[in-house]
Amino acid sequence: MYRIKFFKDKNHSAIGDDWDDVRKELFTPEEIAESDLRVAVISALIDAREEQGISQKQLEEISGVKQPVIARMERGTSIPRLDTVLKVLAPLGKTLAVVPLER
Repeated sequence: MYRIKFFKDKNHSAIGDDWDDVRKELFTPEEIAESDLRVAVISALIDAREEQGISQKQLEEISGVKQPVIARMERGTSIPRLDTVLKVLAPLGKTLAVVPLER
């Protein structure tokens, strides 16, 4: 197994041995929480789509959200609007809920 060290630049010491160390160095706790939430929502969307055996194209047909938009959401190359996420989740039998944060 390889160990990867993350450097700020080639003339400085390592800022961490793993991604968690690097994230804590480069991002605020709020940025990390936002990213983690976005990943959790999109992961749940992908899981629901795959569990039901629905392709992105089929999801486009039943949600009205274009397949390229769905693909960008799933790849994480775009930050979807809330109404877009809800449009995609509804035909999968899913929705978002507002719940207390775990502390």
